[in-house]
Amino acid sequence: MKTVNFTEFRRNASALISAVERGETVLVIRHGRPVAEVSPFLAESVKGPSWHRPGPRLAVRGLALSQAVLQERETSE
Repeated sequence: MKTVNFTEFRRNASALISAVERGETVLVIRHGRPVAEVSPFLAESVKGPSWHRPGPRLAVRGLALSQAVLQERETSE
């Protein structure tokens, strides 16, 4: 990760963005404190919010819940 102050970032923005395109992350410091982190764009974030994506399918060995309930009812009678 490359660290630059804000003034240097303004002066060399084009070169720093080129470095980000190559995969480097740039941390921008202003008055001694980090204010921004410029990192390469990940295509995964384009997929949309997680609530739009389907959830994982869970597979459990054995009977389905409804079948297990019916079987339990039969044995308890």
